[in-house]
Amino acid sequence: ARFYAISSKLDKPFSNEGKTLVVQFSAKHEQKIDCGGGYIKLYSGDMDQVNLEGESPYYIMFGPDICGYSTKKVHVIFTYKGKNMLRKNDVSLSGKDDEFTHLYTLILKPDNTYVVKIDNKKVESGSLEDDWDFLAPKKIKDPEAKKPDDWDEREYIADPDDTKPEDWDDMPKNIPDPDAKKPEDWDEEMDGEWEPAQIDNPDYKGEWEAKQIKNPDYKGIWVHPEIDNPEYKPDENLYKYDDIGAVGFDLWQVKSGTIFDNVLITDDPAYANQFAKETFEKTKDGEKKMKDKQDEEEKKRIDAEEAERKAKDGDKGDDEPDDESDEDDDADDSDLPDEDTAAPPRKLEPPSEPPVADEHADHDHTEL
Repeated sequence: ARFYAISSKLDKPFSNEGKTLVVQFSAKHEQKIDCGGGYIKLYSGDMDQVNLEGESPYYIMFGPDICGYSTKKVHVIFTYKGKNMLRKNDVSLSGKDDEFTHLYTLILKPDNTYVVKIDNKKVESGSLEDDWDFLAPKKIKDPEAKKPDDWDEREYIADPDDTKPEDWDDMPKNIPDPDAKKPEDWDEEMDGEWEPAQIDNPDYKGEWEAKQIKNPDYKGIWVHPEIDNPEYKPDENLYKYDDIGAVGFDLWQVKSGTIFDNVLITDDPAYANQFAKETFEKTKDGEKKMKDKQDEEEKKRIDAEEAERKAKDGDKGDDEPDDESDEDDDADDSDLPDEDTAAPPRKLEPPSEPPVADEHADHDHTEL
């Protein structure tokens, strides 16, 4: 596993105050990722590119994070007053762990709402205040309220008029097996006193219990009253960042090889949608066809090699008599190197850096 970090400063830092912010990029886990991140981060204009690391402060972190079968999520993390705020329910946003290119889009609106799209299709939306713990809760439990002592939450109670039937015998649950017999060779001095095995009592009716009736004093489950939280203070600018000046990928991956492309930062969702159609949607079907073709060719190659191996094994069995098998084994063993002359183990080289997209600008949008 290794850490990877690369970033690019924007031509000019900007604020998204009063505007929609769109963050969009594609990620292709070509290495059959088993554990690693695939997310982008937005930084301030004064971020330290040379010493970029996981602890470097950022504004927004967005994108897939995969690790085994248990973690397949899409992070949407915002920094608010110096704290990184994770979405309350990140389970509903599932990341893609296949080998195809996938498009991730985050739309942040000035009315403090958001939209998440995967492959240019909306998968989640809502309110920043509702889905993140930016603010203290609007309501809290009244600290002065207490459940009354006589509050009865039992919906059913035992019938006080129900009595145990006279023919109800409190028989034991288990009885000695009447068919059991002491073994003839049982020696009480050596084996102790013999006791028959226990079996279920066929006459056992269980412990008697009075039948249940509706509780006439039932008041329901007591609900703690709530009051307005004096600590709650609304904030109309949860969405706002004043100095967005850089984008980057700061990742940890067990196997490198993720390809990032078509990075776009814009204030126009319509443009982002059109850009997705001209890039991701134009290539996704062809990518699928190419992958299917490669898989089919690989399957044919494996099948052909297996058929050839079986054919050779069959010919060898027909041509070689059994009494020569020992000589063949000796011949095979003679080709193996001695321990003193065996080649040294190969040194494993570290994985290569993952490829990233080149930076370029177009109109009022930033595309990397």
